[in-house]
Amino acid sequence: MGGFVPSGEREKREMLEAVGLTSMEELYADIPSDVKIDSLDLPEGMGEMETLEQMETLADKNCVFRSIFRGAGAYDHYIPSIVKAVASKEEFVTAYTPYQAEVSQGILQSIFEYQTMICQLTGMDVSNASVYDGATAAAEAAAMCRDRKRSKVLIAENAHPHVVETIKTYCMGADAEWEAIPTKDGRLDEAALAELLEDKSVACVYVQQPNFYGLLEDCAELGTLIHKSGAKFIMGCNPISLAVIKSPAECGADIAVGEGQPLGMSLSFGGPYLGYMASTKALMRKLPGRIVGQTVDARGQRAFVLTLQAREQHIRREKASSNICSNQALCALTAGAYMTAMGKAGLTEVAEQCLSKAHYLAAKLTETEGIEMAYSGEFFHEFVTTCPVDSSLLLNALEREGILGGYPVKNGILWCATEKNTKAEIERLVGIVRKIVRG
Repeated sequence: MGGFVPSGEREKREMLEAVGLTSMEELYADIPSDVKIDSLDLPEGMGEMETLEQMETLADKNCVFRSIFRGAGAYDHYIPSIVKAVASKEEFVTAYTPYQAEVSQGILQSIFEYQTMICQLTGMDVSNASVYDGATAAAEAAAMCRDRKRSKVLIAENAHPHVVETIKTYCMGADAEWEAIPTKDGRLDEAALAELLEDKSVACVYVQQPNFYGLLEDCAELGTLIHKSGAKFIMGCNPISLAVIKSPAECGADIAVGEGQPLGMSLSFGGPYLGYMASTKALMRKLPGRIVGQTVDARGQRAFVLTLQAREQHIRREKASSNICSNQALCALTAGAYMTAMGKAGLTEVAEQCLSKAHYLAAKLTETEGIEMAYSGEFFHEFVTTCPVDSSLLLNALEREGILGGYPVKNGILWCATEKNTKAEIERLVGIVRKIVRG
């Protein structure tokens, strides 16, 4: 950032005094001591070049895999150079809350374009300007559906464990009931769901598409079943998969949510990411966070503003279903830049390559004796295979060869392939797996 000016000691003291603290250490008092370090092991008085060399030596201790076959919620996709070039522009990086529309048209338009593309991707009527991550989006969606008569939340047992835990945490905070929907051969048990829906206190049902095991659910059928009971249908979707499978709108979803990381964000050791949220027009006024709307100014020219802001989060907090009034603006901008750069054809190409390469990987892995598909059914770009040896033995062997293998799960290993995985990489991985399995 060209305009960065560090704070001096006097400014730091003044800021500490303003918040009632006496030292920087007090700012981090709630962080466990075992995850804090007093300082980096650097000698005193080093020059810039020597300091940079020392820091690069320390950074070399990080293991960065060039070949990744793991997903489980965070995915290694190719990011066009223009995406980071746009997102790193100083006028976007330093932008803050665009409450003054007359001086914030650039950032407001970028958010509006992001919302528009999310609506096109999901088929829904309206999108907010994003929330913190996919798990938060799912939990906020469940909160949107609860009312006095219906407050119970049904959660697909085969959804991502982090999403399940976050929804449960939100339910606990709101004194709301929740119940897990059982699975059968890796997919939701429709008969069990129908039985659970006989309870008229059920407000909504959360289903992940594809589910945590990579399998595709029959969401159109599930949507019909859920609506027949009077409950709301929430779909948590991998955004890349929406280029080739039925959209949430086509499946009858009331709310579409998901993790936006595949839309141009690096893995980055786990964040920051963003949660996308979109809904039908009927639920528009319950969407948490920011929504940017298009209008015209005094001269009749196109303009953008924060809209629907006189909502319960701001003026009737005791009745609020959410306390989110912010968004992941820079991550949303990144996602918008990615979707713009890729276009409809580009997103479809990425999705088709993910689908094709994952099925090729599955076919090659299951040629090895002892390795079978753990579940039957269609999948997108993740799948589970059995593992006839200790999974840690297999994954450690791959790691020694610079390959991040699949994610160990209860019935085996959850593998993933994206457009970045080449045929040569797949053949190399399969060769190592066969060697380990055969002993």
